[in-house]
Amino acid sequence: MIIQLKAQINEKNNIMKKMKPLAIFGTGSDVGKSVVAAAICRYFADMGILVAPFKAQNMSNNSGITPEGLEMGRAQIVQAEAAGIAPHVDMNPVLLKPTGEKGSQVVLNGVAFENSTALSYHSRKDYYFKAACDAFDRLQDRFDMIVLEGAGSCAEVNLMPSDIVNFRMAEYAGADVILVADIHRGGVFGQIVGTLECLPQKYRDMIKGFIINRFRGDIELFKDGVNWIEDRTGKTVFGVLPWFNHIKIDAEDSVEIEQCPSIYSIESSIDRQKPTIALIKLKHISNFTDFHPLADVKEIETIFVETPMDLTRFKALIIPGSKNTRSDIEWLEKTGWDIKIKDYAKLGGHILGICGGYQILGEYVDDPDGLEGEAGTTNGLNLLPVQTILKAPKTTTLSRFSWEGVYGEGYEIHMGQTTISNDSVEPMLEVHQRNRDRLSDSDGVISQNGNICGTYMHGFFDSWEIRKKWLEHIGITIGCNVDDLRFQKLDRVERKNRDYKLLKEHFQRYVNIDDIVRNLKL
Repeated sequence: MIIQLKAQINEKNNIMKKMKPLAIFGTGSDVGKSVVAAAICRYFADMGILVAPFKAQNMSNNSGITPEGLEMGRAQIVQAEAAGIAPHVDMNPVLLKPTGEKGSQVVLNGVAFENSTALSYHSRKDYYFKAACDAFDRLQDRFDMIVLEGAGSCAEVNLMPSDIVNFRMAEYAGADVILVADIHRGGVFGQIVGTLECLPQKYRDMIKGFIINRFRGDIELFKDGVNWIEDRTGKTVFGVLPWFNHIKIDAEDSVEIEQCPSIYSIESSIDRQKPTIALIKLKHISNFTDFHPLADVKEIETIFVETPMDLTRFKALIIPGSKNTRSDIEWLEKTGWDIKIKDYAKLGGHILGICGGYQILGEYVDDPDGLEGEAGTTNGLNLLPVQTILKAPKTTTLSRFSWEGVYGEGYEIHMGQTTISNDSVEPMLEVHQRNRDRLSDSDGVISQNGNICGTYMHGFFDSWEIRKKWLEHIGITIGCNVDDLRFQKLDRVERKNRDYKLLKEHFQRYVNIDDIVRNLKL
């Protein structure tokens, strides 16, 4: 008994030492790197290891705010939450927020740094790589283990010499690599072998094995496939992860809303017995995860729409955030969405605009310095008496607010400074705290008849009481089923913790963690 106890103590002491960094790369975009990295962070955190996520460079308009009021990519915020630690910009030192086809806002160490074309950014890659290495070093000083995430395919031959996210970063970190492939896309054997064939030998050697993601069907029938991959590559398949629908993890990319219903398919895609809320998928949509809490409400349907259609069938319409508000206003006009929205408003339809959507509902958006493209002014939908000027500094805050005595927490990320042009309307929200500083301020506006609202507050629906109040505001009563009500009333932290726990359990069930620990020499 004493010998066994000593052995357990020695094993734990060995684990608790500084561990070799582990990098999660992919055969392509959206193969599941972020979710696998989150599962690994949770697994080692539950072992008592101080683990942190890291991604040198993100490209996404779905970002979030740290406790210090700095901006970073959503994926590393999720991974930090899974690891049980506060997110910090060292975990994502470079964030690119696309504003168009060829340009992005560069967020460096949590602060808007510059607006850059792809070519200009490419010419400064060494500068940004140095910033990423410095951030990694700071993380490694504070944590026992770092889980790196790659970007896109790690084998883009034309980009490899200047890539600061994948092998160049893993090489600097001294990390071993696990390659994630997505069998749901088809061609998983080609994904894996093709990736290896595109890599120089030193990078192939860094890959210690594979995780195959999004499997459907009987895994036993894929044993021959696993054997073939291992024989062909000489590397281990650590596990085959089945597709799951019972876990909700915030996504970084908008792939989950790519297939928006058209006017022809919507009749068959919604439950006509439930009130339905439509969300317009703008061309430059940002922070679409704002609406995940609504999707959990059993009594309603939420649906993203892209093709202009008659809106009278919907209980409410939401216009989400945008990374290029003026361009999205022009898109609404070009497609005819503007007429559909205005007609809906005239009939008393409920409309909510969040952040960029709030700006779109106003009288105009002025961009004198060309922060989102060519300088100029674009008229909005003129459904709310507000005027917006885009100018620095960028607002990035964690905020506490209330709506008619009901409290919630959210975050603000915007360049716009919006003023109310008509004294006959009232602000929508009272803001009581920003980045831990107590204050007395207001946000947003609500129309005189109450059917059109706008706010800068992302995470607006995270609070059960706010979610319930807004649904009641548009005429929907929820919470009839006791079990559903109990689940829906979980706060954001409880809900996410529940899902991270389920994710880890799913990962442990299908991935050989012992092989990862042993083969990666952690």
